[in-house]
Amino acid sequence: MRELKVVGLDADGKRIICEAPNGSTTADKFVLRVDDRLKAAVRGDRAASNQTQIEVEVEVPNSLRPRDIQSRIRAGASVEQLAAASGVSPERIMRFAHPVLLERSRAAELASASHPILPDGPSVLTLLETVTGALISRGLDPEATKWDAWRNEDSRWTVQFGWKAGRSDNVAHFRFSPGAHGGTTTAFDDAATELIDPNYTRPALRSVAPLAQLHFEESVAEIPMPAHQPAPEPAPEPAPAPVVVMTPAPAAPPVPAAPVAPPAPEPIPAPEPAAVVETPEPAGPAARPRKKKKAEIPAWEDVLLGVRANGQR
Repeated sequence: MRELKVVGLDADGKRIICEAPNGSTTADKFVLRVDDRLKAAVRGDRAASNQTQIEVEVEVPNSLRPRDIQSRIRAGASVEQLAAASGVSPERIMRFAHPVLLERSRAAELASASHPILPDGPSVLTLLETVTGALISRGLDPEATKWDAWRNEDSRWTVQFGWKAGRSDNVAHFRFSPGAHGGTTTAFDDAATELIDPNYTRPALRSVAPLAQLHFEESVAEIPMPAHQPAPEPAPEPAPAPVVVMTPAPAAPPVPAAPVAPPAPEPIPAPEPAAVVETPEPAGPAARPRKKKKAEIPAWEDVLLGVRANGQR
């Protein structure tokens, strides 16, 4: 037997915290309930203390006992939910939840082999066969399904059937009652009723009201379209004009090019005379214009002799 060492009272003062040294830095902790049996043992009253064995529980944070873990898992909680709520690792919760998870899986398997209740009585087909046919008729994959079950407060089992439709996840719930020939299941919601209803048909699509025509469409419709007219016959092509062949004239002999004269030497510019500044003379009386001298008429003898008037021959 291991010896426990009292550490102190719990926060509520109703339990005693003990530890058992194991030779390491961390010791295993235990909890003792402070009840009449423990008080009788402390007083030395063996008769009262020996009625039942003192309960010794492994300490679980947040007062979550193994019994509580199993009851919550049986009611539909998941291991991850309990681990997040209690601050305990999922591996530690799984130690107590594993047998209950097997129980839930077995209940879901039995429910799939049960017979759904229809308006005229239990169906001949099982629940698994019924929902598989419903999924195939809807064009869905009957393999992409998931079954689950949990026990309610009234000790009856609720079965959940899940399937995928496109990108959406859908679920339907049934109430399972074990019994002879596999038991029976009853639809619990509308989705379950649609799955097991043999006369279920897709709801009719609502008709869409026609849209009012726009004004520009009406104006276009009112414009009378021209009657179909035959295409005009193509005009005859004009006759080609006669081609006149012109005889080219004989080419003239080439004119020899004139010899190019050598360029004349550029004249040397003469030096410019010095500019003479004229002094303006005082204005005098205006001179009278001279009369032109009349031409001298040669004499007759001069004409015969070829003598000019000025004595030159």
